[in-house]
Amino acid sequence: MTQHPPDSSEPASEAGFSVVIPAFNEEDGIVPALRQLKDALRGVTRPYEIIVVDDGSTDRTAERALSEDVQVIQAPTNRGYGASLKTGIRAARYDILVITDADGTYPPESIPKLVEQTKTFEMVVGARVGAQVAIPLSRRPAKWFLGKLASYLAGQKIPDLNSGLRAMRRELVERYEHLLPSGFSFTTTITLSALCRDHLVQYETIDYHPRTGDSKIRPRHAFDFLLLIIRTIVYFNPLKVFLPVGFLFFLAGAAKLAYDLTNGNLSEGAIFSLLSAGLVWTVGLLSYQISRVGMRPNS
Repeated sequence: MTQHPPDSSEPASEAGFSVVIPAFNEEDGIVPALRQLKDALRGVTRPYEIIVVDDGSTDRTAERALSEDVQVIQAPTNRGYGASLKTGIRAARYDILVITDADGTYPPESIPKLVEQTKTFEMVVGARVGAQVAIPLSRRPAKWFLGKLASYLAGQKIPDLNSGLRAMRRELVERYEHLLPSGFSFTTTITLSALCRDHLVQYETIDYHPRTGDSKIRPRHAFDFLLLIIRTIVYFNPLKVFLPVGFLFFLAGAAKLAYDLTNGNLSEGAIFSLLSAGLVWTVGLLSYQISRVGMRPNS
């Protein structure tokens, strides 16, 4: 396990940070990624550790990670990106948690700056909006749409919704662990949870390099991300979803009613749309009350 010894003048859990790296079939990229990470952390004076969570790989990922003198946790089966992160976080000895990927896409030299800012912020996210960002063109439209939707629903601009490079305080992760999924939506969920509950979140501009090997993200994941965004916002602030949906029903019903009245008629469509608007708003208000009762202040 690669780590610096803790400073005896302060508790190890507060002094250092743990870098958790989920890996699934990354035998070609894991060694270069780990070497770049260790080079980037060479000048760091506070203690740290590097934990690779091998998520049931069928190649030599675990073997090659072990050759780099880091802690490796091997899962017997593939459980997902989020499950790997949670496994690594539970095993981490420090209270500052850094997550990054095993494919060499995120710049490890940004980690010391992210960690340093956790003195002020509860989560510091590496936002992939730098001068060199290698996000495939095929993924950019969905990423843009989901980012805009999440920003609207969260009520604030989100430069990067699901960046896989970030530093977080352990207490933030533990507070929302019951909401964090086992798949790729881990980062999206922790982002929205933190923003919706007004935690201190900072974004730092980073570059994003071409990955080594094949991406694990598939087109179907875009729909999963969409459902996840809506579900998370409904959990924290349901009115953000129910009010505009009800308003659409109301506009349709009002337009149909105006048309019917000009023709001396009242159709079932107008009544149905107006009743649906009222029903959606009522459900939204009930959901809002339930969410307020279920969440204590600052919980």
